[in-house]
Amino acid sequence: MALCNLNPTQGIFPLQGLSKSQEFICFSLLQSPRCGSYSSLKTKRFGFCIRSKLSEKEAGKFDRGYVATVNSKEIKKVGKKEHHLWKKNDSAGSGQKALNLVRMLSGLPNEKEAVYGALNKWVAWEVEFPIIAAAKALQILRKRSQWHRVIQLAKWMLSKGQGATMGTYDILLLAFDMDERADEAESLWNMILHTHTRSIPRRLFARMIALYAHHDLYDKVIEVFADMEELKVSPDEDSARRVARAFRELNQEENRKLILRRYLSEYKYIYFNGERVRVKRYFSEDS
Repeated sequence: MALCNLNPTQGIFPLQGLSKSQEFICFSLLQSPRCGSYSSLKTKRFGFCIRSKLSEKEAGKFDRGYVATVNSKEIKKVGKKEHHLWKKNDSAGSGQKALNLVRMLSGLPNEKEAVYGALNKWVAWEVEFPIIAAAKALQILRKRSQWHRVIQLAKWMLSKGQGATMGTYDILLLAFDMDERADEAESLWNMILHTHTRSIPRRLFARMIALYAHHDLYDKVIEVFADMEELKVSPDEDSARRVARAFRELNQEENRKLILRRYLSEYKYIYFNGERVRVKRYFSEDS
């Protein structure tokens, strides 16, 4: 008979050098149900069990279970490697860069050479173009109503091939409107219309309609609305009112009524206290 340690999680298995049919004694921290007969000894921590003549079949089960346990420990799961096709720009410190850029532009004269030279120096030592800081600077200048600086910064960004987005175009068109540059806004709009024909959002159409209506260019308002109809872009409520007013100024009363009937019905739906409520529209004399 031989003495061996029993791992309570693995079961009972013989020591090396002993045949599977030899008798052996095992002890366990827990009384294993695999042991046939038990003899309790008065000890503090250990219980001993004696089993004789382990059969070949049970020994084979223990061997296979032990091998399977060892193999499962040797196998290591390898995680999936993520491959990113883009590089995320770090926006840390972009707010302070934007404020520094706004302060720098505010202290420059209104000359194109001076402004562009200062902007080129500002971006000279950057590894990547600070597009996030420039976009934040545009928003700050817009809130401060510094439309001339907005135009200078946006034009410089577009000349560098950066920031050619619908948001930049929207801010630039608004700056042209506020700075009384309707002709430059028209040239920019024609470029946008020919370049991004099928991807122009309704917001830009509304911006151009508001710009032409602000400068009393009613025929241009009708042209922009015709482009919307061709591209199947429905106008919002304010744009529809401006188009109806343009038809009225051009003495086209039938088209005005058609616009009001198609896009401005008698009732509309609004949300009040979290519920969708049907209310009657208010038509002023200007619409």
